[in-house]
Amino acid sequence: MRQARGTAKTESHQSYRSIERRRLLRKNVSLGLMYSGVSGEDVLIGDGTIVNLSESGLGLRGDIPVPVGMELTLFLYLSDGDEPLSILESTVVWSVGSLFGVVFNDLSLSDGERLRSFLHTRSVGQA
Repeated sequence: MRQARGTAKTESHQSYRSIERRRLLRKNVSLGLMYSGVSGEDVLIGDGTIVNLSESGLGLRGDIPVPVGMELTLFLYLSDGDEPLSILESTVVWSVGSLFGVVFNDLSLSDGERLRSFLHTRSVGQA
């Protein structure tokens, strides 16, 4: 039994280390999004809730699980009153059931600025 406990602590520590690899701090949020990708010959379209967000990626809970490495197009429903923010190229970097993390591969300058502004506004509003 002691070995099992030691193993559990190691796994927990490894999970913590993987989170620390992020370049930018993620902010806890609760925002809607839609995601789509291609899996074999099938087109996958899912809805979800963003649980954390940064300028370089996000974590979400989706209604359709996706594998690590899958490329997705994202439509983020930011609460800034504008059209959804479209992120055409992103990649799933971790996935556990309905929870998964995505890194943005290509974000236009205007979309990047909109996202930065949204995150800054949320930081100021929560301070």
